[in-house]
Amino acid sequence: MPAIQGRTRKQLRQSIGYNLGALHTGTTYDAGSTTTLISLTFTGGDDYHNGKWMVVFDTSNSDNAETRLVSDYTSSAYRVTLGQALSFATVAGDTYELWETPYNPNVIDEFINQAIMGAMGWVYDPIENISLHGDGKQSRFDIPSNISMISKIEYRHKVSFTRIHACGSTFDEKTDSDFTQSLDTNDKKQGVQSLKMVIAAGAAAGDFVTDSITSKNISGYDTIEMWVKSTVATSAGNLKLLLDDTASCGSPLETLSIPALSADTWTFVRMSLANPETDTAIISVGLEYDADLGACTVWIDDIVAVANDTAEWTILDRRNWKIDKESRDLVLQRDGHKAVGYALIKIIGGDKPALMTADTDTSEIDENYIIAQATSLAFLSESGGPATDADAKRQISAFWSDQAQRARRTFPMLTNIRSVD
Repeated sequence: MPAIQGRTRKQLRQSIGYNLGALHTGTTYDAGSTTTLISLTFTGGDDYHNGKWMVVFDTSNSDNAETRLVSDYTSSAYRVTLGQALSFATVAGDTYELWETPYNPNVIDEFINQAIMGAMGWVYDPIENISLHGDGKQSRFDIPSNISMISKIEYRHKVSFTRIHACGSTFDEKTDSDFTQSLDTNDKKQGVQSLKMVIAAGAAAGDFVTDSITSKNISGYDTIEMWVKSTVATSAGNLKLLLDDTASCGSPLETLSIPALSADTWTFVRMSLANPETDTAIISVGLEYDADLGACTVWIDDIVAVANDTAEWTILDRRNWKIDKESRDLVLQRDGHKAVGYALIKIIGGDKPALMTADTDTSEIDENYIIAQATSLAFLSESGGPATDADAKRQISAFWSDQAQRARRTFPMLTNIRSVD
């Protein structure tokens, strides 16, 4: 059976419940209260459902599902009473899960996560990351936190681009007295200098400086790339790049939020153009201080527009890179450092499959494995000892464990991977 991913925790839990023969689902027929629920699909006589578990889904808030024990059942009214009040009153159309007494649905959710943890090291959620960029000098790079293994490193050896501003001159079209600009020949990323802006404490959100440039038609490009560094940490949008076809960025065609920055760290940022079709004659570029960050210094370098789909990539020989697990660094060996030079780096790898903490979370690995393994764990949890296992739940658990192992053997074979942590 082919691997399927993307089902929600709720769907997985219900599949497990059906395997256990322990689940009834339904919809309420009439309004109840915070402690009562009415459904015409309830069966059995008075007290038949006492002690069972119920998960009730709030139709007014799709993210809200609450688990309660049933304390009483009145068959003539098709009404269950809950031992503890819900945070909402039930209404007609609410959906529910009714679980047999031995199986707590919250425990089933835990078994789902135990199944996922059992797959770690056997399967990864695929990831491609292009947040790193070589500068011809740096040989160590922080591996992004969401990457747990790397199978391949590539570098961009060719892309269609046009340089908007090399940051080899100050922004002198529109200036601000709170911005003191200079060219920094020591702290730079491309060329012989970067543009350094010392921003005074008196700067206010919305202050900006601009520079005039020779008209640029960037309508054939889709992404702006640049280097940024700040002495203070920033959130996305605290700094903005402005592009306009009028002087001094009087009415910017593009107002691009610069991603979050760590303090005192050069960051290569990429920002998608919002309306490239209108960007046919860019003559002004600006940097906007869009939040009161206090006194700080900002460096920028090498502002270019690129066409993503034109990128051509070269695989970096595995002998030319390694992983320093202790520091979670990607390390380029001498020949690798030389090969990459000044180029965008692509990490091809994967992350450990995420645990599911909400009913709306979706599976990142084969759901057949998750369902079978969690079903096995649930049967085993209620099997008791040999003398008390009248329903042969241990035997049934072993069957589902075998089904889980069969599903796990269909995981894609991992070859040539290097573990990060």
